[in-house]
Amino acid sequence: MQVNRLGVLAAIAAMLAAAPALAQPAPEPIHPAPHIAPWPNLGTGQSERQVEASLIRGPELQRSQSAREMLAERRRLDAALAALQPQRRGTIDAYVVAIALDSDPVFSREAREAGNVLTRRYGAEGRTITLAGPDGRSAGLAKGSLTSLTLTLARIAELMDPNEDVLVLYSTSHGAPVGLAYHEGDTGYGILAPARLGSVLGELGIRRRILLLSACYSGVFVPLLQSPDTAIVTAASASRTSFGCQAENDWTFFGDALVNNALRKPQTLAAAAAEARQSIAGWEATNRLEASQPQVVFGDAVAHWLPMLEARIPRSATAPVGTPSVNSLRPAAR
Repeated sequence: MQVNRLGVLAAIAAMLAAAPALAQPAPEPIHPAPHIAPWPNLGTGQSERQVEASLIRGPELQRSQSAREMLAERRRLDAALAALQPQRRGTIDAYVVAIALDSDPVFSREAREAGNVLTRRYGAEGRTITLAGPDGRSAGLAKGSLTSLTLTLARIAELMDPNEDVLVLYSTSHGAPVGLAYHEGDTGYGILAPARLGSVLGELGIRRRILLLSACYSGVFVPLLQSPDTAIVTAASASRTSFGCQAENDWTFFGDALVNNALRKPQTLAAAAAEARQSIAGWEATNRLEASQPQVVFGDAVAHWLPMLEARIPRSATAPVGTPSVNSLRPAAR
């Protein structure tokens, strides 16, 4: 029997045209999932000391995640990583990572604008990745997590020249004496301990780095992360809390002072850090808050490359955005 091939192809085309279109993934909601469930026990061991020691390894727990949301999230991260550009030989390139490790929207808002400010400051267009979930106003970025941060750092290590280029990491979240807290709704939990971050950076050979850490107790990172080629600015000492992390805020105290004001200006990182510390101290004193004691530590070798990177800082300042963080502590006018 002879088959009319053109007729068969026409029939198939007609069937395909009549079939319903493949379902497209639903857009990510702009409002983040709230924290309702209690924090799970992430440590392991038979004694309290063993449990505490296990947290140094940077545990991460994911549970009850939607399969479709997991796939959509991986696609967002893969696309962001694929868009990163390689370094330019003979140029000190900055690779900027701005990450919100907690789904409270203040952190996503802060990370998004920190990514913008740091990209402009260090000429990192095409070499910036912002990891932040929905913030109540916008969505669509890959979310911050311990896994997404680790994968991002690994990809940057493939693209950068460790003898020439610089990692600029801005992280914002709640913190604890053991490290930075990762908390995504009621589905993601983790601890980014100083030892874990240090081991990842060491494994990847990322030596030149600017670490800007916005969290309570973030000074705990200084002893293990300081090195000749590292500049660290933290929101608090290892024993103090920081302020302004209410979910409805646009900024934490640290983010507002350092990113939204000081780093927008054509001044050095050291001068910006000093300005931020002074601003934060004033806000805390005015509101009778215990001093957070931000830490600023620059390794000796930072002076060899940071001036060349900062020589490209734009000569004009940009205006702060959002509501000042200190306003959240003042009662509304009647």
